Amino acid sequence: MMHLADATASYNPLVPTWPEFIIGTVLFVVVFGFLAKVAMPRITKTLEERHEAIEGGINRADEAQAEAAQVLQQYRAQLDDARHEAARMREEAREQGAQIIAEMRERAEAEARRVMDAAQSQIEAERQQALASLRAEVGSLATELASRIVGESLADTARQSRMVDRFLADIEERGPSAGARAGARK
Repeated sequence: MMHLADATASYNPLVPTWPEFIIGTVLFVVVFGFLAKVAMPRITKTLEERHEAIEGGINRADEAQAEAAQVLQQYRAQLDDARHEAARMREEAREQGAQIIAEMRERAEAEARRVMDAAQSQIEAERQQALASLRAEVGSLATELASRIVGESLADTARQSRMVDRFLADIEERGPSAGARAGARK
């Protein structure tokens, strides 16, 4: 039994025997060959697809970021244009407002001038009418007074009209104060 004890004592379970070594090597080559021929291309393909997907995502993100920057720039340009347009429209509105105010002033001034002219015309017409009425009244009073002073009738209307016209023309030449003194002297 010693022999058996010597054999077990010299046997190391970590060191394979020759048949195990050959079978293990053949199986290792078969598994390695299978992995190299079948599994490795699939793994490589999957890794490449993931790499391309990641790169594509990064490229798309860069493109999206560039596009967003371009859209932001366009938006800012449009906003600036809108601000300039709004400022221009405000300025036009101010100018139109000033123009409307000026037109309304002109109309008001024209209306005031028209009213003043109409009033002046009416005053002049009334003055002429009063002057004609006064002239007729003064003429009749003067002829009546002259007839009383002279003692004879001055009923001749032509003579009466000439005398009144001469009297009034004389008063107008001398002026109002001279006419009052002339009337006070007579």
